[in-house]
Amino acid sequence: MSQVAQAYAVVIGLEVHLQLRTRSKIFSDCPADYHGADPNTFTDPLTLGLPGTLPTLNREAVELGIMFGLGLNCDVSGFTQFHRKNYFYPDAPKNFQLSQYDRPIARDGYLDIAGQRVRIKRAHLEDDAGKLLHPQYAPHSLLDLNRAGSPLIEMVTEADITGAEQARAFLETVQAIAQALGVSDATPEEGKMRCDVNLSLHRPGEPWGTKVEVKNLNSFRSVARAIEYETARQTRVLGTGGRITQDTLGWDEGGQKTFLMRTKEGEADYRYFPEPDLPPLDITPEWIARVRARMPELPAQKRERYLAAGVRENDATTLSLNVPLSRFYDEALASAPAPDAQKLANWLLTDVAGALAAAEQNIAGTALQPAHLATLVRLIDAGTISGKIAKDLLPEVMAGQDPVSLVEQRGLSVVTDTAAIDAAIDAAMQADPATVDKVRAGNAKAMNALFGPVMRAMGGQAQPEVVRQRLTHKLGL
Repeated sequence: MSQVAQAYAVVIGLEVHLQLRTRSKIFSDCPADYHGADPNTFTDPLTLGLPGTLPTLNREAVELGIMFGLGLNCDVSGFTQFHRKNYFYPDAPKNFQLSQYDRPIARDGYLDIAGQRVRIKRAHLEDDAGKLLHPQYAPHSLLDLNRAGSPLIEMVTEADITGAEQARAFLETVQAIAQALGVSDATPEEGKMRCDVNLSLHRPGEPWGTKVEVKNLNSFRSVARAIEYETARQTRVLGTGGRITQDTLGWDEGGQKTFLMRTKEGEADYRYFPEPDLPPLDITPEWIARVRARMPELPAQKRERYLAAGVRENDATTLSLNVPLSRFYDEALASAPAPDAQKLANWLLTDVAGALAAAEQNIAGTALQPAHLATLVRLIDAGTISGKIAKDLLPEVMAGQDPVSLVEQRGLSVVTDTAAIDAAIDAAMQADPATVDKVRAGNAKAMNALFGPVMRAMGGQAQPEVVRQRLTHKLGL
């Protein structure tokens, strides 16, 4: 890193938008699951902004907001209220957004990321806008209002993030919390999790610099790349005596760079005022207790449980942040008798994960049963089959086959008959007397040249430890 780059510290805050998992939109009974539908088929008079329509608040959206706030260690008690946030864009038919202003549903929370605390300033409910589509080489844009009125929760952090990797780890944790709680699918690729980045640079000890906002980043990789690019760009500008202006930027995925969208609006530009057709809500302790009783285990709690079961720290973190994998792992771990927790994690995170990646599948897209994977691990531990046989069987187990039945049908149990192993060793020694002489002359490592042929002769069904013991005995070591 150059001396110029070292002269600046980066300050980052994130705004994360999550589409809530509700059956209907936030202020009407129009269905919310519009994904894959033809454009403008999931609309109603309210989301189209037609005169005379009145909003009705979706109770489940409020309760999911409370639950998410509790998952972020926020204060969710007391009054909350909706305001009109006025702006004029083609994808907002009402010409305003219903959002929470000075009384958000959740506030003053935090998440601990790799030992560093990131404070959550607020999380508030609002309705989403529609979507503009820009056909390539066409002189016009297209408007799809299916998304308009969908329930969103927007979470805003304090400017506690100091780099791209920390931002990425924070977003992975938020995604895992939202998915574990069932608050949101939180899938960036479907637009159900979007992120804006606020970033500025300053010299240590001096006031913070002017921030820019990079809008609508739809992957964790894009967030990291945008932070890296903006940090480098602002460093160059400031290092040559230039000035940063408070702008709203877009991200060009193809060019891997930011571009100017518009100059930044201030709070006064939105002309907030309380929504006259929606009364304030009082989030009571009793209501909070009912929502808390619905909450499943959070990723941080899962991680601690896995560590206590003997799972390595990195593996425990990986499992706890991947909701589908952790659910599969927990079900496999709960089978009786319970398999070794770390060995089960090894198989799930290496062999199974590798097979899933090669097939471009997720764990839910296979016929693999948690109990079958647990059985496979127990068969290895019990010495019934070798690790090699288990790997050979894995494709069929992932296709839904019971490993016990496969082992019995094919006679794959490990050979424990030392007479058969001794016969294979004798044959290998007779076929390679030069290696036998090397070993007996003191080159113990040369024994590996005999070990392989013996294992092949046994069809991989002999215990490696037994083969080594018998080889050592036969060679007089």
